[in-house]
Formats: sequence, structure tokens, C-alpha cells
Amino acid sequence: MQNKGIVICTAVLLTLASIFYLSFSVATGYYDSQAAKIKDPIARQDYKDSVKYLGIYSYQKCLETQIGLGLDLKGGMNVILEISVPDVLETLADHKTDPAFVKSMKQARTEEETSQSDFISLFVKYYHQNAPGHRLAELFATQQLQGKINPQSTDSEVEKVLRQEVQAAIDNSFNVVRTRIDKFGVVQPNIQKLEGQTGRIMVEMPGIKEPERMRKLLQGSANLEFWETYNADEVIPYLQQLDSRLANDASNDTTTAKKAIKKADAKKVKLQLKNNDDETPTQKSNAQMEAAKKQHPLLAMLQTTGQNSLALVGYASVRDTAAISKLIYGQTAKQILPTDLKLLWSATPEDGIKAKNIYGLYAIKVSSSNGQAPLQGDVVVDAKDEFNHVTGQPEVNMTMNTEGARRWAALTKANVGKAIAIVLDNAVYSAPRVNGEIDGGSSAISGNFTVEMTKDLANTLKSGRMPAPARIVQEEVVGPTLGAASIQQGIISFAIAFVLLIIYMVLMYNFIPGMIANAALIVNVFFTLGILTSFQAALTMSGIAGMVLSLGTAVDANVLIYERIKEELRAGKGMKQAVAAGYSNAFSAIFDSNLTSLITGVILYVFGTGPIQGFATTWIIGIVCSFFSAVFLTRLVFEHQLNKDRWMNLKYWTSVSKNLMQNKDYKFMSMYKGTFTIAILASVVFIGSFFVRGLSQSIDFTGGRNYVVQFEKPTEPEQVREVLTHVFPGCTTNALSLGTDNKTIRISTNYKIESNSPTVDDEAESKLYQGLKQAGLVSQKSVQAFKNPDVRTGGSIISSSKVGPSVAKDVTYGAIISVIIALVAIFLYILIRFRNVAFSAGSTIALIFDALTVVGFFSLLQGLLPFSLEVDQTFIGAVLTVIGYSINDKVVVFDRIRENFRLHPKQDVQKVFNDSINQTLARTINTGFSTLIVLVVILLLGGKSIQPFAFAMTLGVVFGTLSSIFIASPIAYLFMGKTIKDRRLEEAALEAEEQK
Repeated sequence: MQNKGIVICTAVLLTLASIFYLSFSVATGYYDSQAAKIKDPIARQDYKDSVKYLGIYSYQKCLETQIGLGLDLKGGMNVILEISVPDVLETLADHKTDPAFVKSMKQARTEEETSQSDFISLFVKYYHQNAPGHRLAELFATQQLQGKINPQSTDSEVEKVLRQEVQAAIDNSFNVVRTRIDKFGVVQPNIQKLEGQTGRIMVEMPGIKEPERMRKLLQGSANLEFWETYNADEVIPYLQQLDSRLANDASNDTTTAKKAIKKADAKKVKLQLKNNDDETPTQKSNAQMEAAKKQHPLLAMLQTTGQNSLALVGYASVRDTAAISKLIYGQTAKQILPTDLKLLWSATPEDGIKAKNIYGLYAIKVSSSNGQAPLQGDVVVDAKDEFNHVTGQPEVNMTMNTEGARRWAALTKANVGKAIAIVLDNAVYSAPRVNGEIDGGSSAISGNFTVEMTKDLANTLKSGRMPAPARIVQEEVVGPTLGAASIQQGIISFAIAFVLLIIYMVLMYNFIPGMIANAALIVNVFFTLGILTSFQAALTMSGIAGMVLSLGTAVDANVLIYERIKEELRAGKGMKQAVAAGYSNAFSAIFDSNLTSLITGVILYVFGTGPIQGFATTWIIGIVCSFFSAVFLTRLVFEHQLNKDRWMNLKYWTSVSKNLMQNKDYKFMSMYKGTFTIAILASVVFIGSFFVRGLSQSIDFTGGRNYVVQFEKPTEPEQVREVLTHVFPGCTTNALSLGTDNKTIRISTNYKIESNSPTVDDEAESKLYQGLKQAGLVSQKSVQAFKNPDVRTGGSIISSSKVGPSVAKDVTYGAIISVIIALVAIFLYILIRFRNVAFSAGSTIALIFDALTVVGFFSLLQGLLPFSLEVDQTFIGAVLTVIGYSINDKVVVFDRIRENFRLHPKQDVQKVFNDSINQTLARTINTGFSTLIVLVVILLLGGKSIQPFAFAMTLGVVFGTLSSIFIASPIAYLFMGKTIKDRRLEEAALEAEEQK
């Protein structure tokens, strides 16, 4: 084998990288088990903070790097937030009641639902129609956009600024959401802007148990404020006094305490940070810490700063901030601390001591009678991270509007030599010193900043002027117990499928070849998990399905290779030559089939979201890893042994498989009229069912809310449907049983799905609870208990999801486009690779039939099977996967046809096609059967969420295999046969002319 060194080097590097990244999961599991033995929660956290994996990586870093679990495995919340572009324009416009503006906005909203043009382009088009002779600057030359748009600005200039403002609103929302989630303490959140979907942000939060709180947090407007501050030396004496009072309250059990504390006593507990950065709190034993807390309840945890710290009064470990907050906001603190003092924590760990998670406490001065900040963030026009042209140091340049500039000048003039705190959502992002009055509205904020810090600060300042709030347009909540059940189902299905594949390969190809193929499967899984972890991708149930399916498709490469080796051995070649020829001759078919699957996987990834993207990610990685392990690593093993004259008499068959489909001579091309008739009749039935019965569309396509409710007693879906008609009058509702015990029912409704009010979600859940409770179907005492997925007694919602109408529209469009693009891409690839339109036409028509078959059966059998055949995004993923899998069969057959034409150019076309199909029949049956083993296991054991996918794939494998033989090949034969026949007639005519 050529390039053996590169293969070995790649394998070693992949192995080392996989071991490294997977080891973080092992390390985290070990540390968690050790920490679980420690009863005291503070000591337990101390242990986690102190451990260093490999002497470098903290426990938190291990958590972030280990392979994460998706929502369906861990439980949690997934939302898609949308920043409405029309809302942004309405906020930026001056004459909002202008008839032309109102009419143009309405027309643009209407056309956007069906057009692929963006909203701004549509608005500009209609404004030109409705207000001829008027310029956009008349609407948008406002104080808010001062310096960007003036009355002389052209329409193209205004349009460019509007697009920038919309993008800025999205970026600001993204930054605010990311910061809020970080503060919420979510482990391994996934936050990303959705490509190709303007204004949408996807947020995945594993482990979230308070969805109501998170909804409010994500949809709340950003609250940027500029506050005056106290100096540290003004506030620290009050903190010392509070500490003394708390200590006396604890020891004397009385509400009276000393009003002052001796200066000498204060010095004993006052800890200073060297240079305010480098040193960290002294670590004490648990006994010492408890003793210190009895003497100094506050200052044992809070390290006060020096006298020159401006507004920064102290430092504390992140684990102590909650306890300190309880003390400084408690009743005793209200009696001692000044009424105009507000203490706030820093938004991020203090610079220089981030590794220790040390946060700063800042003293904010409330100078207004209404308790509001003297300056709000909506006056900020722009903020940029730049470099000072004199010092070359990073700084932030902030610009305010006219009103903001006036108030900013007064604020800075009154606070020269003191700090102004920049606060977002009650967290201090910066507290720079005021060196002098700043007029003109432009300010430079400098300090000991890094480039990253100035970027973050600039983003924070821009967050204060979000033109439109973010709204949740899609949501999914999964309870942790449901996630645990999914993990069990996933592990069981994966293990059983793997064991069955091992047995099957040994049964078909003998022990040694079978076990080498199985070893390649193990390596494939190992590399796939390692690469997934390195990408910090979460493992989901659909991801496990993708991994299990990649096992089935990975077998295909080994089957192709072994079948070719068997052919070479039957042709009389020696073992070494047969193995070399088997790998070489099978390579093109393996390469083409894997590449076409890869094309489908990429389309799935690009157009899919959530579960589909998780499936596509795992599948793509699995395809690449299986190609490497099956084609290169197994060959290394065989060649190593054969070069030492071992395995020279190795058999690639058993008594079961020795003569399987050998020397067959089925006349497939003579059957095409009958098979075409059957295919056409089936298509008519499928299309008729589609128009008569339709498809059971999920909320992914219609918009609405789903609630999976676990009832305490068996409940008929019809009972629930009757309740829903009274609970949600005038709405489309449905109830569907998800289990055989009739205790788990999915309830669907489109109640107020068009509403953007953040309270509608809670309202819908409350109405559902009240209706079910009045009907005696649930017995929970409160709606909160009903919404808690961990409280199963009495009935509860164990998972929920929501899809807004705009998302449903985009899902529908994306589904159609993704299938069309997949078919076109495969058509073009086959055309380029095989250089004959006959193969492209045959494969594409057969793939359309495969997709139609899956859709048709979902229409025909809806309501007749023990699991749901609802059409959702996962179904679209299944159709695309069927296309990707089915093309593998067709490529293998076509590759053999192409090879036989090269070997026998004068042979009859029909014979070439028949012989090629017969020669690949064993491979077709083995691959199809091995994949069906995997799919049947998923179908039976994979859980309700993945069963529709497995059923669609099972249909795809069966009919995709049949269509390769009975549709794709005959169509290619008819195309190619006529072409070759015409060419041969021309050649015969030319020959005859020459002979004359």
C-alpha cells in the first residue's frame, strides 16, 4: 500500500487526540465521585476548585471540555430567539404614523412570508412605490442615528445604515444573552447565531430546571446604566461595622450590637491583595474557616481592598458571593449601610485572578430621589474598540447623542477624580476614573485593557440601545428524568446493534476477517467520539442514532472489499494479489458512495437545526472515520500479516455465505416493464393518499405548542381532546398517545401562537392545568407542581416545545429546498463522476421514488401504528438520510456497470447490466441486511422520539435497495442502451463505407 507512513501517522495522531479529549470525561467522573464523598457543600466545592487534571486543567475546564450531553439526554431547555427586523425599523424611524411608512411596512411584512428577499429590501421597494419623490432620509435622519444619517443621505446610504443597525441589534442581543446565561450558571451552554436566518439566535441550556425564570431572563430588555460611586475608604468602615454587628448577633442571639468596632480588630481580618490583582484569598481548613466566620461573618469571606481602589471595595470567591449578597442585602445591613449605597458584583472575574474565580464588589451611589441611574444606556449612539493613537494601548471610544452628551458632561464634571460605574443587568462591567469633565458626547475609556476586554466593553455599551427586544419563537423543554430514560434507551440500542453487527460479520465472513471489520467499527466509534469531544459538540439521542447508523453504513465498505477479494480468489489469484486487487477495485465504489452520503450529511447540517444538526454532525464524522478505518487501517493489518506469510489460506466465507448469490443470472433488465408498472401504481396510491389523507404535520410546520404530559392513571387521548376543546376554544388542538400504557400523551395546540407577549407561555400552561384538573385527569395542587417534570405523582408536564409561525414557515421552506438541493447535488456529482447522463437520470428518478415511498407510507399508515407518524424536522432529516443511503446502492451497481463496459466494450448492453447487478447482489443483500439489523434495533428499543426516524429509514433501506435494481438500473439501461445502439449503428455504417 502506498503512503503507509501517512496512514500510520494519521492513525496515531487521531488515537492520541481522541484519548486526550475523552480523558476529560473520565477525569470529571472521577472528581465528581470523590466530591460526592464529602458531605460539607463548601468543602466539596473547595475540593473541586483545588483539583488540577494533568496539573494544568481545572475542574471547570474539564466540565467544559468533556463530551457534553444534549437536552434529550440530560434534560434542559432549547430556545430560538428572534430580533424582529420590522420592530427595529419602527424604533429607528421618526415619522411612524406617516401613511406611506405604515403601508410599506404592512406590505413588506405580508410579502416576506412568501418571498426570499429580506425585509429591508422589501420595505425600501414599497416605500419608493408609496412615496414617489421622497427619500428614506426623511424617515431615518433622527437624533438616534445622528452622525450616520443626515437629510442629504442617499437611499442607498440609508439602506446600508439600516442593515448595520439591524446587525448591531442582533449582535447586541447575542452578547446580552450570552452574558445572562453565564451569570445563570449553565454548564456547557450552546449559543449561536443561526446562519441564513436573519435575527435568530439559538440557545441550548442543558440541565435547566427553571424554564419560566429563563424565559423572562432571555426576553428581558438590556438595562445599561451609568452610576456614580463611593470610594472604597468611604464604605469599608460600614462593612466592618456590619461584620461586627453580625458577629454579635450570632454570639449573643440578640438584635442589639456594638455600633463600632475597634480599629485593631478590623486589621486582623482585613486582607489585602498584592497590587489588587495577583494574590488570592488565603485558603484555610474547614475548621479554621468556620471559626473565622463566627468571629467575622462577612469579612472572613470578603477581602477588603486598599484605600486607593476607587469604587472597588472588596474581593470574594465566586462560591461565597451568594452568602455575602445575603448579608449585605439583609435586614441588619439595611440598618447600618447608607441608604444611598448599593453594592454590586463585577460581571466577570477580576483581571489577573480569573483562574481563581475571584469577583469584585463595587460601591454604587444612588443620588436620585427615584432610585434610578443618572444616565441610561439608551443615550449611547456607538461604541468602538480602538487603539490610542498616542500610547498604542487598547481603549473604547464611546459616542452619545445630544441629550446624553449634555447629561454626561454634567455627570463627569461632578465626579472628577472618582469612578463612574458602567452597569448592565445589575453587574459592573467597568468603573473607570473620571479625569475631567467630558463634553461633546465622545469619551475614551482606557486602562489596563487587553484587546478582548475592549471588545467586550464596547459590546456592553452598545447593548444599552437595543432597538427591539428578543422574543422566543421556538422552545423545547425536556425534563431530566426523561433525559435519563433516553440515555438508557440510547446505550441499550447502541450496544445491541453493535453486538448483532459483530455476530453478523463473523457469520458471513469468517472469524478473522469478521473481527477485523468489527475492530474497524470499534475504532470508528472511538474516533467519532474523540472528534465530537474536540469540537465540544453535545451528544444527543439523534446523534447516537447517527452513530448507530454510521455503524451500519461502515459495514458497507468492508462488505464491498471482502466481496471483491472473494471474486479475485475465485478467479485463481493468490492471497496477496487477491487482497491488493480487492481493496483497489472496491475503492472507487466506496469513495463515491461515501462522498454522496457526505453531500447529504452536509446539506442536513446546513439546513437543519437542533436534533437534525446533531444527527448530521455525528453522521458526517462517522462517514469520514469509517472510510479511513475500513479502507486504510484494515488493509494495514492484512498486508502486515501477509507480508510475513501469515493468513495465506484465510477464508472470507463460511458455510452460510459461501455460495450466497453466486453465479446467478437473473434477467433484471427484462423485467423493467412490470417493475415500472408497479412503481407507477404505487406512486399514484402514495400521491392520492397525500392529497386525500394528507400528512400529520407537527408544530414544526404549523406552529404551536406541544406538551408531553405523564398522567398517573391510564388516560384515553379522546378524553384529553374533549377537555382541550373547552380549554382552548377556537384553536386547533390534538392529543396523541406516546406509549402502550396510555399514561403518556402529547398535547398540541396553537393557542395564541401569533402573540409575542412573554406571558402567553405561562397562560397556556395554566389553562391546560386548570382544564385537566377540573376534568379529574390530574391531581396536582398547583400549576407549578404540574409544570415540574420531577413531580410525577398526580400528573405533570415532562417536556414541552413551542414553534412560532415564522419559524414554521422557514422550516417548511427549508425542508423543500434541502430535498431539492440534495437531489440536484447528487445528480451533478453522478454526472461528473460517471460522465453519462443515463446514470444521473436513473439515480435521481429512483431517489425521488424512494422519498415519495417514505412520504406515502407515512400518509397511508398514520394512526395505524403504535408510534406517531407525525411529520417534523426529524422526518425531513430521515428523508434526506434515505436519499444519502439509497444513492450508495446505486453508486455501487453503476460502478460495476462502468467497470464491465471498460472490460467488455462490445458486449450487449442488457447483458452488461444484468451481469453487473448479479455480481453485486451479495453485497447489496449483506449491506441492506446489516443496516436493517441496526434500524430494527433502534425502532424497537430507541425510544418514542427516534422511532419515526427509524421507521422512515427502514422503509428507505428496503425500497432504496429495490429501486437500485428495478428502477435506477433499468432507466440507465434505457438511456444508455439507445445511445450505445445508435453509436454502434453509426460505427457499422462507417465500416461499411470504408469497405466499399
